[in-house]
Amino acid sequence: MTRWSRGEAEIEALLTVDNLQRLTGEAADGRRLLAKAHRTLDTARTVVARDPDSAFVLAYDAARQAATALLAHQGLRPTTKGGHYAVEQAVRAQFGPGFRQFGHLRRRRNELEYPQRPGDDATTIEATTAIDDAGAIIDAAQLLIDQLGLF
Repeated sequence: MTRWSRGEAEIEALLTVDNLQRLTGEAADGRRLLAKAHRTLDTARTVVARDPDSAFVLAYDAARQAATALLAHQGLRPTTKGGHYAVEQAVRAQFGPGFRQFGHLRRRRNELEYPQRPGDDATTIEATTAIDDAGAIIDAAQLLIDQLGLF
C-alpha cells in the first residue's frame, strides 16, 4: 500500500516539530483503536440521558480514538507536545470534510473539562449531537483505514 499523499506536507511539518512521531510494528495497526472507538461511543449512548457532560466527553474520546486509529495505521501518533490538536491538524489535512466536526468536539470538550463559568454544562441535545458527530467520524475512519499505508 502506498503512502497517503493528501496533506503530506502538513504531516511532514508535524513530524519536524515533534507534534507527531513514527510508530512501527504492531503499534502501526489502527484497527484495535477503531474497535475501541466503537465501544467508547456505545458507552456514551448509555449515559447521555443522565449525564450529558460525560456523554459528550466520551463522544469526543471516541472521535479522537478513531482519528488516532487512522494515524496509527499510517505509523504515526501524536506526541505529548502535539496532543489532541495535532490529531485534529493531521486528520483534517489528510482526510478533509469528514473530520470537520472533530475540532468543534475537541474545543467543547476542553470547555467542559476546564469550565470558566458555572453552569456551562452540556445539554442532552448537545451531547446527542456530539454522539452523532462522533459516529460520523468513526464511520469515515472505518471507510478509510484499509486504504492507508505507512507514512
